[in-house]
Amino acid sequence: MSGRVLVGVKRVIDYAVKIRVKPDNTGVVTDGVKHSMNPFCEIAVEEAVKLKEKKLIKEVVAVSCGPQQSQETIRTALAMGADRGIHVDVSGKDYENLGPLQVSKILAALAKQEDAQLILLGKQAIDDDCNQTGQMTAALLDWPQGTFASEVSLEGDKINLVREIDGGLEHIKINTPAVITADLRLNTPRYATLPNIMDSLMNNETELHKPNHRTSLCVGLIPLFETVAPEDMQGGTDRSGAMLRHTVLQSGLGLHTRSLVVFSIGIGKNKTKLGTV
Repeated sequence: MSGRVLVGVKRVIDYAVKIRVKPDNTGVVTDGVKHSMNPFCEIAVEEAVKLKEKKLIKEVVAVSCGPQQSQETIRTALAMGADRGIHVDVSGKDYENLGPLQVSKILAALAKQEDAQLILLGKQAIDDDCNQTGQMTAALLDWPQGTFASEVSLEGDKINLVREIDGGLEHIKINTPAVITADLRLNTPRYATLPNIMDSLMNNETELHKPNHRTSLCVGLIPLFETVAPEDMQGGTDRSGAMLRHTVLQSGLGLHTRSLVVFSIGIGKNKTKLGTV
């Protein structure tokens, strides 16, 4: 395969920053907080650059959806070795409503527009931990997908993958074009050196797109969910343990059990209680 690769790069709160919750409990504080590229996206960029260095692909295009500050994330990808960037400008209230489904639709449209043969993404972002964008993008394009990849090798129009699953490792082979999501052990990302960062500032190869009705990137940015604060818990007696004990005795289960442990979790000022039947 000697085609174009799209790499998704997301701007997130830096992993070393201590997260603070907003006073109204509707989210976390982002103003004045250090942001950086999502660590799994860095792994995806590194893998794309390595494929280009092996002459297996011809171009690496970094894509980021978000406000103007997302261009800093794209410049980091350019400093790591990406050839050019695409910034899909989504800001204000629309950015708050931007979720995996909307990003997937944007990536799918860009893949068709750029005639990409491969989409490389991080398996998840460290801010929302959704782990959905890669799978949704593959579904929208009707492409094969290889998720949680810890090894990637190209053989013509085939991709050999090693996937990390609960039971160990899974070896699969898929056709191109395809969507791949990078796991932690796929590689170790290189540092974006200062000279390369300065070059990316002076030679900014970033295109600007706006997802509106006049473009192919038109997506619905209506809110799909709402974050609300939980109701205040009041102190009181938790009768779940007593109710369970009564149910057990009524059913006769206690006749066949020497000792049944019943946990009663208190709410508010009450403490956890332990009893037996």
